[in-house]
Amino acid sequence: MRHRNMQSLPRQAGFTLLEMIVVLVIIGLIMGLVGPRLFGQADKAKVQTAQTQVKMLRGALQTMRLDISRWPTEQEGLLLLTNKPANADAARGWAGPYLDEAVPSDPWGQPYQYSPQPSGNNPFTLYSFGADGKPGGQGQDADVGYLPGQTTTNPQ
Repeated sequence: MRHRNMQSLPRQAGFTLLEMIVVLVIIGLIMGLVGPRLFGQADKAKVQTAQTQVKMLRGALQTMRLDISRWPTEQEGLLLLTNKPANADAARGWAGPYLDEAVPSDPWGQPYQYSPQPSGNNPFTLYSFGADGKPGGQGQDADVGYLPGQTTTNPQ
């Protein structure tokens, strides 16, 4: 009689431990193939973001130069785009802020490098050190923007 009651109980559906492990292994293999491609695209997007930000900052600097008839000094830097100088002579003509928000950091969280020294055909130097945060480099670590000693005006 006891044997009969067991057979009449409905069987519960579910996954065995082996089936769960197989599914997890398959998901792991897929992520191993797709993951590096996704991360590669994220790095590429950061470089493109840095190039775009350099161009945006260049435009803001050019607009400000039209107003104050000079480029920011090394000490003033890019902050002159958002902060009016305290000195009345330096503030003459300043009609900023020239950016809607604060001066952005590069996509890797570092400040952009600015110098009033010419860069190729560009009247100033403006660039990011890239992913490694150091001068020079290759690929994602390469510097991006209007670099010291550069011969063209197009950001890399």
